[in-house]
Amino acid sequence: MGVTRRTVLQVATVTGVAGSVGLGRTAFAAAATAASAPGDVVGKVTVGYQGWFACAGDGAPINGWWHWARNWGQTPSVSNSAIVAWPDSRDYPTTYRTAFGNLGNGQPAALFSSYDQSTVDVHFRWMKQYGIDTAALQRFNPTGGEGPTRDAMAGKVRSAAESQGVKFYVMYDVSDWTAMQTEIKADWTNKMRQHAGSSAYARQNGKPVVCVWGFGFNDGQRPFTPDASLDVVNWFKQQGCYVIGGVPTWWRTGDRDSRPGFSAVYHAFDMLSPWMVGRIGNVSDADNFYNVATVPDLAECAAWGIDYQPCVLPGAVGDRQRAHGDFMWRQFYNMGRAGVASVYISMFDEYNEGNQIAKTAESQVWVPTGSGLLALDEDGTACSSDYYLRLTGDGGRMLKGQIAVTAVRPTPPVTGGDTVPPTAPGNLRVTAVSDTSVTLAWSASVDNVGVVGYRVRRFVGVTATPVGTAGGDVTAFTVTGLTASTPYTFDVQALDAAGSVSTSSSQVTTTTSASGSSAVNAVLNRPTMASSYTQSYAPGNAVDGNANTYWESANSAFPQWLQVDLGSAIGVRRVVLTLPPATAWATRSQTMSVQGSTDGTSFGQLLGSAAYTFDPSSENTATLSLPAGTTTRHLRLVFTANTGWPAGQVAELRVFGA
Repeated sequence: MGVTRRTVLQVATVTGVAGSVGLGRTAFAAAATAASAPGDVVGKVTVGYQGWFACAGDGAPINGWWHWARNWGQTPSVSNSAIVAWPDSRDYPTTYRTAFGNLGNGQPAALFSSYDQSTVDVHFRWMKQYGIDTAALQRFNPTGGEGPTRDAMAGKVRSAAESQGVKFYVMYDVSDWTAMQTEIKADWTNKMRQHAGSSAYARQNGKPVVCVWGFGFNDGQRPFTPDASLDVVNWFKQQGCYVIGGVPTWWRTGDRDSRPGFSAVYHAFDMLSPWMVGRIGNVSDADNFYNVATVPDLAECAAWGIDYQPCVLPGAVGDRQRAHGDFMWRQFYNMGRAGVASVYISMFDEYNEGNQIAKTAESQVWVPTGSGLLALDEDGTACSSDYYLRLTGDGGRMLKGQIAVTAVRPTPPVTGGDTVPPTAPGNLRVTAVSDTSVTLAWSASVDNVGVVGYRVRRFVGVTATPVGTAGGDVTAFTVTGLTASTPYTFDVQALDAAGSVSTSSSQVTTTTSASGSSAVNAVLNRPTMASSYTQSYAPGNAVDGNANTYWESANSAFPQWLQVDLGSAIGVRRVVLTLPPATAWATRSQTMSVQGSTDGTSFGQLLGSAAYTFDPSSENTATLSLPAGTTTRHLRLVFTANTGWPAGQVAELRVFGA
């Protein structure tokens, strides 16, 4: 394991573990003990969240391959890598191509950026799915060049936590922060305190939670005196905060990795979370620490009325510590039989040191060839990429009394559920092109359970960005909002209900048409009909020329349709739909088809069902391109889905001739 700002040398462990014998207690379920009643950190599973990965081209102020590469200005490669484990990138909508060799399955080696909101949303969705209660957002010295990116990350974490129903709090790491004593107070007052007003911000005993990691460590990165440290702890408590201390392993004895004279600082915290990375590396170490640290630490905290949040480690992939979950589960078991109520998982996304629980390459099929990186099956036992997320969920249930305390892992490394991703979509092709849109079609993927959708991605250079999704039975999609006379490249991925993502289809490149002459909207103020409408959102709103008024169908009753009479049969080439431009209208996708009729009674299909994305950042507009030679008088839009609201919605319907 490499030594970083969050890793302390294992030499401090040796004298603490050597000579410890036995397990010290009978293996029985002890009642969980804590000074405080359950809240957002007491009685909960918390994960450390770095959120510190960026990629060139992602728009982050850091402007580089932050923490992926040793030289952030150069693309990550075998000779320019800062990680020891490779993430499973299939679930990320947006990824960035690296200079590593292709994965073992031939797919390009691409990485995620924490700066993309979609990435943070994926991470917090995993937390919710796997029973993780709270995320501790790591915040290093924010006054330097990393500051603007870290400031933005706090907002992205807040947004994801609110949308996914997970709690979060700020965890200050004071490593290498020279003017910490004054600057940490200013940072909380001027920047971070605003996030404490979020419904997702963690609170304990009615107070917003703040953690300060690093006081008392016996090394040169954290040289703060006891007086300076105590001043900061007391200041946060005066601000009404519940304060957690990320403290040395030997905080209680005040030696080895702890500076002497810090007892008053440690006992001033509301909760103590002793550091463990680098201290243990196998089951035997974990059992020793049960005797020499966990049990006496818990007793000391109880005597002082302090809550206790020890670390649980998945183990470093590169150091072959994981033992297909045995190492991590032994720690959970020891916490359970000691009666520990709260734990801190180190870490969620720490691919730099290889101790992450987030989805990780499960075999060499998902690792760049020639990289030398290990996968989760490094000891010969197959593990699914989400195994350590599942193991964390099991540990949380055990500590909360939802399952019995047991030394036997409840979940095997590979489950009997759906772990097979769909096949890649085939025969991706362009079926229509206009000056602002491209329509794609592909052959359906196959899955052992069933395909639930397709993700369409657009490439800018080597960066793939999602532009929309189509339903599981829809194998076509129109990408809108494009620029005339511009080349575009696309691919498609299939999704299944278990969250698995297929390898990508082949790519297809096409160029949009040149801008045409000015066109006339053929349906402005024309007669309209609809299958239904709700409240005052009548169908006439869709053709009144005002984007702030709109038609909305009856809710939760698909299919619905909106129809307009063009007055006579004319050639029709484009249908342009708009939703209100207000930012309150979040991005959504509506699935619809187009029908036509000459008599208003008998309708035929003009354009098959497809999903169309409406994004406020691109004027909330979607263009439906009809086949050449299309003629109709009555044009009907049939809506079957809407990801933003359970109804058909159109603010402006515009129709243009051939």
